[in-house]
Amino acid sequence: MKTKLFFLSIIFLPMMATAQLKPFEYNDGQQVLSGFGIKPKKELDGKPAVLILPAWMGIDEHSKETAIKLAALGYYAFVADIYGKDSRPKNTSEAGQKAGFFKNNFTEYQNRIQLALAQLIKLGANPDKVVVMGYCFGGTGAIEAARGNLKVQGAVSFHGGLGKEPTRATDKITLKVLVLHGADDPFVPKAEIENFQTEMRNSGADWQMIYYANAVHAFTHKDAGDDNSKGAAYNELADKRSWIAFLNFLKEVL
Repeated sequence: MKTKLFFLSIIFLPMMATAQLKPFEYNDGQQVLSGFGIKPKKELDGKPAVLILPAWMGIDEHSKETAIKLAALGYYAFVADIYGKDSRPKNTSEAGQKAGFFKNNFTEYQNRIQLALAQLIKLGANPDKVVVMGYCFGGTGAIEAARGNLKVQGAVSFHGGLGKEPTRATDKITLKVLVLHGADDPFVPKAEIENFQTEMRNSGADWQMIYYANAVHAFTHKDAGDDNSKGAAYNELADKRSWIAFLNFLKEVL
């Protein structure tokens, strides 16, 4: 009987947890956006929260699972919709075009992040205890949140792009920044890393950058395969280590 109950719990508990993640529609002008929010069953003191920015394909299972994991730890969480309810990319080609638009139009990206942040606060989170984090394209967004000094206490990039236009001004950054980076990521050139680090120093930011050995782009995505030669691949050890670093950052900042 105990074995049967244990088996049933494995099947149904994840379903119960997923049911807590609810869709929320909001707007950017005429563009309807549809993100996902979740309240913790047992919140931490001060109602801290995390805004999650998905990778270039838009809201995916990985970002939703992250929200559920954070809620289980007591954090409010919201998965942002950057592209729009009716504008999700159908393939990687479309994803590249859409992500490229927001990278080149960073104020539009910052605005979509700000709109999602407002939804997270409406969910019940403390506006003075929020960290924004993102994966890949979303990691770039987290850095943009820092550059725009959005009202968050920290920004975390998981294998995100770090570059900005050379002619763009470097402003003071008041929030804490954590970059979790694959040491062998071919999509972030050495020059881009060096320019980013110079930017962080010149901005006066409180920043950290952690490199993970044998890790390339998308090292937290289990659906990325395990072939590093493709430039993007899952790395279990880097995934676990970066998650621990992220949680430690949350405890420090929030």
